[in-house]
Order: sequence, then C-alpha cells, then structure tokens
Amino acid sequence: MDLRKVKSLIDLVSESDISELEISEGPDKVKIVKSSKATKGTHIGKSEDHYIMDRQTVGSKNDVMPTEDERADDKSSTILSPMVGTFYRAPSPSSKPFVSVGDEIKEGQTLCVVEAMKLMNEIPSDKTGVIREVLVENGQPVEYGQVLFRID
Repeated sequence: MDLRKVKSLIDLVSESDISELEISEGPDKVKIVKSSKATKGTHIGKSEDHYIMDRQTVGSKNDVMPTEDERADDKSSTILSPMVGTFYRAPSPSSKPFVSVGDEIKEGQTLCVVEAMKLMNEIPSDKTGVIREVLVENGQPVEYGQVLFRID
C-alpha cells in the first residue's frame, strides 16, 4: 500500500470522530487506531503480512520509530517533519535561512517552515545541538515523519 495513502488515512482518522479504521487493499491491510488520550506519534510495524499502526499515549511531542539509518548513527539526532507540506528554509524568499549547516541551535528555536493548506507552520527544534545536515531542499514537498535535519 502506498505510504502517501496511509498518511492520508491517518490524517482522516485524526480529524474525524472515528476511533478506528481498518482497510484492506489486495494482500495489504492497514489498521489505524486513535486513542482518546494525548497522542505522541505513529508507530508502524509489520505483523503477519499486514501493517499495524497505532498511536502512543505518552507526552505531547511528535516522535516516531527511528529508521535503520538513525539507529546505525547513534551520535546524531534528527528533526522530523510533524506534517505533510512544503518545506521552506526561510520565512520569505528574500530572507536568509533560519539555520544553516554548522549553526548551534537551542530547544524551541525555529528551524524551518512547513506550508500545509496555505498555512505557514514554524517548526521548532525539540533538541539543542549543532546542525550537521539539511536533508531537504527549499520548496520540496515533505511527508509526515520525514527527516529534515540531522544534528549533533
């Protein structure tokens, strides 16, 4: 099943009054369960040839399972996109970027903007560190949970 479809389904469930959605498409099955408590992030796991997605019920910051690359590189952390949209490094085309490689950042500092449905959403850092890599080009579409920055 296409990951974009799954992410759209997650958005649909989170914006609606339904608490659970299960869809089959050929051999693939997706089950999305929305908790009534505060949610933290989406965890995706494979079980018996179908994917199961559920929401954790801890904290308030977005957190998803690390990718294989992230687990292999324990020294650095990543900043993930909390939504689907268009990535911008600066507040306007004529402005300088919020951050560049080598910049020291603090928790809460704005790193970029993700435009979603004509709304500009400032994305703050949830960590303190140094920007080691910007993984998205300015104006590029981003997905929920996509790695935007690598920091040390």
